[in-house]
Amino acid sequence: MAPCTVSLHINAPPATVFALASDVRSWVGRVKAIKKVEVLTSGNVGLGTKWRETRMMFGREATEKLEFVWWSVGKSYAVGCESCGAKYRTTFEFIPEDGGTLVKVSMVVKPVTFFAKLMSPLGALMMGGMKKCLLGDLEDLKREIESGGAAPA
Repeated sequence: MAPCTVSLHINAPPATVFALASDVRSWVGRVKAIKKVEVLTSGNVGLGTKWRETRMMFGREATEKLEFVWWSVGKSYAVGCESCGAKYRTTFEFIPEDGGTLVKVSMVVKPVTFFAKLMSPLGALMMGGMKKCLLGDLEDLKREIESGGAAPA
């Protein structure tokens, strides 16, 4: 399946945007769609951190177990998840641009079960909704950072 990609410019340095975007403990209240986050690993957030996230998705609550599967401080990270017979990998890039940061998010979905492979042509119909969700999360992050109310926890 083709990647789902969105991007948004945020008027803050990449280090600031990365710190807030990767601070899973602060997402509730900052990202409207996220209702609950339970961090499942101890220590600082980074490569290998796992958490359970409950969010509104297509008008319903959905809970998934996620993990940081790639981590390059200040530059990029990737989140991995397995759900409904598919593997999801969402990569976040923080690119310096015009005195701020271009945040680029790309999601790749790979069906692994027979049923998921069979249903994958219908997945293309879901991409518009996925883009809307990803962009909504970025817009919430942008609003928090540019209003000056957000600081890493």
